[in-house]
Amino acid sequence: MEALLLGIYGFFVWLIFIKLKWLPWNIKTQVTVAIIPIVGLTAMVLLLNIFAPSSADVRVFKYTVPIVSQLRGRVIEVPVEEGNRLVKKGEVLFKIDPEPYRLTVNQLEAQLASAIASQKELMESLKGARGAVDQSAARMREIAARLELARARVTQNRELVATGAGSKFDLEQAETNFKDLEGQFDAARASQVQARAGEQQTVQKLGANVNGEFAQVAQVRAQLENARWDLEQTVTRSPCDCFVVNLQLRAGGYVAGVPFNAVMTLVEAEGQVVALFNQNELHKVAPGNEAEFTLLTYPGRIIKGKVDSVIWAQGQGQLPPSGTLPMIGVLTQPPGRFAVKFDIADRDKELFMAAGAAGGAAIYTEHLAAIHILRKVILRIGAYTNYLILKLH
Repeated sequence: MEALLLGIYGFFVWLIFIKLKWLPWNIKTQVTVAIIPIVGLTAMVLLLNIFAPSSADVRVFKYTVPIVSQLRGRVIEVPVEEGNRLVKKGEVLFKIDPEPYRLTVNQLEAQLASAIASQKELMESLKGARGAVDQSAARMREIAARLELARARVTQNRELVATGAGSKFDLEQAETNFKDLEGQFDAARASQVQARAGEQQTVQKLGANVNGEFAQVAQVRAQLENARWDLEQTVTRSPCDCFVVNLQLRAGGYVAGVPFNAVMTLVEAEGQVVALFNQNELHKVAPGNEAEFTLLTYPGRIIKGKVDSVIWAQGQGQLPPSGTLPMIGVLTQPPGRFAVKFDIADRDKELFMAAGAAGGAAIYTEHLAAIHILRKVILRIGAYTNYLILKLH
């Protein structure tokens, strides 16, 4: 750009001083002609670096998602392919043999049916025990009434025998009936105690419950839900719209379900574009400023965007916890750069951007918009120079 401006300036100098001779070509005008481009270009570059800063270090970052199997098993199918083939969210990445987990589900379903049957049996036992308690209580009330009558007859017969008006045989018969009823009453009481003990035991068994469900049934049901979840995990699906890179998993392989043992890595389809700027270039930059950037993978193309944010942090500003005091003044590193994150414009959102792609960028602040055109021209010239592949072979 500077060369182009100097060429235009030189043409007008030649036209005015040499060709048309509108002004004299002497020492004074020659010095003036030499000073003007130096001052002008210097002022232009300084103003551009403040109000339309540029960066030659643009990078495309994409997050990776390591895929780890939840379970152990033999791989039976890997339907995805690696390379530049988009895998949609929810598509199957690989499957492991589900048979061992299906057998566990079947076993727990049988256990659940048995536990439910046991619960129903206990409920019936509780009903029977309560019926026995009620029956024994009714029997005790009946015998108690007869016992009172027998006691009254014994008293009457004793009074009659004492006065000589009664029969001793009738007294003995009444006493025998009274003792027999006492025995029946004690037997009924023992039966009631036994029935209450059975009722209490059944209530205790049914009293162990979780959320209103018999504890044994709840335990087996939870195990069954976990087993069904394991069965679902025999099919591993993509958590995002991603690309599969360096796929080495094959059918017949064995996955161990170890958390740190990834079987494949996915690269997210959408990435983020970051440009690195010197620290003193960013004091006029604000979120929402217009931005443009180029990538070496797309020579001649200008990608539009806006400033999302300036990441005001870097490694040089971090003091990790340790027992070592920070060293000040010895082998001081030069000030590091700060990253600016871009939001890509809607027109370029569908553009594929490779992870690790590099290029250049420019930010147009809200100040001195008249000179932004110069930065845009410089950026576009640089984009077209990306067509040049400077190799000697």
